[in-house]
Amino acid sequence: MSPDVQTCTSCGMPMRSAEEHAQGDLAKPYCRYCAAPDGALRSYDEVLVGIAGFLKKTQGIDDAAARQAAEGMMARLPAWSGR
Repeated sequence: MSPDVQTCTSCGMPMRSAEEHAQGDLAKPYCRYCAAPDGALRSYDEVLVGIAGFLKKTQGIDDAAARQAAEGMMARLPAWSGR
């Protein structure tokens, strides 16, 4: 990955363009999927459901495995440290 590509601090998604940042704002450290309509970071539970759904759809795993994988991923991300 290019050094100028930021990674979402909430879900880990690479953000390669302004459109992938919350509200298109390059200063926001999280992606459009982790942002609420007002641009604020969604809650832990909202992001967890989103990541688990993505994993279930793309990896073909069941709900429990997707949730466990999402929790493991989020535990290593800056937005959720100390949680």
